[in-house]
Amino acid sequence: MPEGDTIHKLAAAIRPRLEGRTIRKARIRTQPRGTFRRGAVATALATDSADDDGTLVGSSVDTVYAQGKHLFFALHQGILIRSHLGMFGDWHRYRPGEPWKKPEWQASLALWTDTDVLVCFNAKEVELLMAAAIRHANFRNRLGPDLVSPHAKVALAVRRARELLETDVPLADVLLDQRTACGIGNVYKSEVLFLERQHPLRSLGNTTDETLQSLYARARELLRRNLGGGRRVTRFVADGRGVLWVYGRRDQACFRCGSRVQGDRLGRDVRATYWCPACQPE
Repeated sequence: MPEGDTIHKLAAAIRPRLEGRTIRKARIRTQPRGTFRRGAVATALATDSADDDGTLVGSSVDTVYAQGKHLFFALHQGILIRSHLGMFGDWHRYRPGEPWKKPEWQASLALWTDTDVLVCFNAKEVELLMAAAIRHANFRNRLGPDLVSPHAKVALAVRRARELLETDVPLADVLLDQRTACGIGNVYKSEVLFLERQHPLRSLGNTTDETLQSLYARARELLRRNLGGGRRVTRFVADGRGVLWVYGRRDQACFRCGSRVQGDRLGRDVRATYWCPACQPE
């Protein structure tokens, strides 16, 4: 699943293709691996078709932005298009009339302008919202601070973790919970816990506020350092041995101590996690 840095880079790539442009054609379709919800605009904008969507035609795009793992297109009429790629989603750009590289039935959302066709395939979620509606406000309130933002306050993430999560929740789940802070996925979860020498199954109740703040601060640092091009890097050592400390390195030697890196599906959501048992003791 794309993490926060990927979605911010995606927004930066799409922005010059959509901002200030007029949507000439739009298509929204529910897919087996995704959902389409009209949310707060259901009564005002709903059409009977899930294919060609006339509600967006003629709309101009004001801004394109990311918040955590969510990509937003803000339209001049006060409409928001929100997409969440999930595990299988991705965006393509084509010239008008150019053949698509994936079948049309996999397209969750397609937007045509005079110069480009932007297609989101196999999205987990696509949703229309009214910017001023309660549903949009509630959605934004459910997300913690976006750690990619230079203004993200890690103290707020710590406070939300204490307020929203039970004390027995393991750190592996705490960092993935987008209600406390958004943008962290499996890669950064494992890398941050390693760098801060915290075992992934350590409970929230046995973790100090100072440690939590260090975890979120480290995640913010790494997310922001990876906003450029190229591969995601968390290990900034020019020795050619690898750019990640533990993620995907099960049974290989720890770069720090030489112990065998462990990997397993941990936490309440049973997500892939990697750690060094010597550097991160229980």
